[in-house]
Amino acid sequence: MQNLIQKAETTHSLTKHEIVLLLKDNSTNNELFAAADRVREKYVGNEVHLRGLVEFSNICKQNCFYCGLRRDNKNIERYKLEPQTIIEFAQKAASYGYKTMVLQSGEGDYYNIEQMCHIIREIKKLDVAITLSIGEKTEEEYFAYKQAGADRFLLRIETTDEELYKKLHPGMSLENRKNCLKNIRKAGLELGTGCLVGLPGQTLESLADDILYFKKLNADMIGIGPFIPNENTPLRDEAGGTFELSLKVMAITRLLLPDINIPATTAMETLDPNGRLIALQSGANVVMPNVTEGEYRKLYELYPGKICVNDTPAHCRSCITGKIASIGRSVSNAKGFRGG
Repeated sequence: MQNLIQKAETTHSLTKHEIVLLLKDNSTNNELFAAADRVREKYVGNEVHLRGLVEFSNICKQNCFYCGLRRDNKNIERYKLEPQTIIEFAQKAASYGYKTMVLQSGEGDYYNIEQMCHIIREIKKLDVAITLSIGEKTEEEYFAYKQAGADRFLLRIETTDEELYKKLHPGMSLENRKNCLKNIRKAGLELGTGCLVGLPGQTLESLADDILYFKKLNADMIGIGPFIPNENTPLRDEAGGTFELSLKVMAITRLLLPDINIPATTAMETLDPNGRLIALQSGANVVMPNVTEGEYRKLYELYPGKICVNDTPAHCRSCITGKIASIGRSVSNAKGFRGG
């Protein structure tokens, strides 16, 4: 195992079989995390990039089995922020020092292209980078968002396992998801994707395939988090993913894609009170604090137990800055593009 970790650290490549061996074996986890941390420091430095997350609508047309925002969940109060409110939340976040805004919503056409482009143009005036996380769109839409000033697009694939994807995403297609990822790249946007760890029916082999897919795609940002069952979904009684395995998938992803951005995900901290700090010491270099104001923080319930829903964005900013300082790292003042 030590040899495999060394190989990954120096060559940034592993075979599927080697990834599975590392995922299976827990005797060298600390060495794996330490190697990922060294690669992170060497390629992206010690600064942590903060991305302010605005969750602007929890309405979704998709019906993914694992997600609390799924269309058939009737036990959720739906909301859709006015464009001006979204812009104001971003303005407030910029005043706290955020250099990137992540605009995230459920999937659907609840805001047309004109509205989205208006929101992007207004937020761009704040001199920040803009990441969109709003689902599957047409090639023309991705180009329009880029033209309006968007810099990045995050579209998680969750699993590259064809059978599993079909089972968990009624009415959706893995091929279409992959095409959207290609179109995002074609539009000149930085590309973010990611996977859930611990989905029912997921194997270590399929997780290895996910990692190798990210490598082949050469994505600019990869978000990895544990699957946490939500009682308002068909997977309510499943076991869910573990913190440790999620951390291992994340660490191996860092070793294979040394210079990308990897967030310490909120879901990690839902499973472990120090989850984000541990992730930052195991390969991650990004944190995405929630800058949505008021009651909407609670209503964007992807999974139960989500952290910080009762905090204010101002409190979150000072809290995470203090935590980052506690491990000897600092918050970056840059916009955090890959490779710069």
